[in-house]
Amino acid sequence: MTRSARPDVASASAVVAVPKARASATPSLARRMASFAYEGLLLFGIGLIPGAIGALFVALTGHQHPLQSDAALRVITLTLYAIYFTWFWSARGQTLPMRTWHLQVVTNDGKRLSQPRALARFVASCAWFAPAAVLASVNDWTRWQGLTAAFIGVVGYALLALLHPRRQFWHDALCATQIIDAAPTKSR
Repeated sequence: MTRSARPDVASASAVVAVPKARASATPSLARRMASFAYEGLLLFGIGLIPGAIGALFVALTGHQHPLQSDAALRVITLTLYAIYFTWFWSARGQTLPMRTWHLQVVTNDGKRLSQPRALARFVASCAWFAPAAVLASVNDWTRWQGLTAAFIGVVGYALLALLHPRRQFWHDALCATQIIDAAPTKSR
């Protein structure tokens, strides 16, 4: 089998090229939120990695490492999330959940995101959770109160997309990016 005949190479090149006709199509909010929920499941698994490494360190050495504090684990986890999103958005234009729901993130002129723009989009997208995290920290809320506030914040932030002229999320407007329909390519 030649290198160009491999299906994964054909599909990867199809992700990079964004036809102009599709660049203006904004997927429904329901579809984007379904992808968001699926993304949350994957992020849960990724978020377990720093804790597992810390637990393994304690089990093997018997010593408590300073990086096992809650704040350090949160920073490490947030860094892993930033790497995950920046890499997938710049390399492929979509994460696994986005691919499943046929979504793709591109610049407003339909090009693939650069790594700095993908990182900026990640930082801006933290607006989904930042208000709830600040409120929970300032008010010393329980974990469940913080999660409830985060859920309400996510729903509110998602509904703000309905106020955008093209129904895009506001972090996309800030970063000059957009989520578009990415219909699956037919393999031969």
